[in-house]
Amino acid sequence: MRWAGFGLALALAACAPQASGRVDAADYREFFLWAGVRPQAVLERATTVYLLAGEVRRDGAYLALRAAPRLDHAEVWLVVRTQSLDWTPALESRIFAELDRWRATGTRIAGLQIDFDAATRGLDRYAGFLKDLRTRLPQPYRLSITGLMDWSANADPAALAQLKGTVDEVVVQSYQGRTTITGYDRYLARLARVPVPHKVALVQGGEWREPAALKADPLFRGYVVFLLNPA
Repeated sequence: MRWAGFGLALALAACAPQASGRVDAADYREFFLWAGVRPQAVLERATTVYLLAGEVRRDGAYLALRAAPRLDHAEVWLVVRTQSLDWTPALESRIFAELDRWRATGTRIAGLQIDFDAATRGLDRYAGFLKDLRTRLPQPYRLSITGLMDWSANADPAALAQLKGTVDEVVVQSYQGRTTITGYDRYLARLARVPVPHKVALVQGGEWREPAALKADPLFRGYVVFLLNPA
């Protein structure tokens, strides 16, 4: 997710947004929790939390982020924010060990989410990275990724098709920083082009009115709310 520094994201709601036109986190049950964002009361009713576990830097160094609230009641995806696709076997092993470590504490770990801002024109290379990673991801962990709205509108269909059978879901970002991206409805009108189950990530307090096309999209799975500290 594009974000200046570390922050925590809380994502995904099973219910529809309110008519106010703004994202109220209390209306949702799935969240991203990023580093530096203070836990909010809405987490107590969360069904799914995408929790930032660490970041891969451009030089391949891995920074683990361990401080997190207890989430015994929710399913948890461990998110790795990466600036590089040049992962070494040692780096992969460390990340897989993190999944096992969290699972050993009794946390209900769903799997690994990769957070990488893959440019639309580079989606085929990213899909290749993901396919390779999936072959080594231990069972029973699933694989999730974040995605850009531009993929749905402008990506090569062949590149999108490579995601099918490789990732279990795509969580598409509709915001940058604290602000909803202008024209999000035009991008999301073509979200059905993404051939794997997909969710839409919203930013807490951001503008939002549900595009009609989402209701008819058979692979649409709901919303993810990126929680913010008060401004």
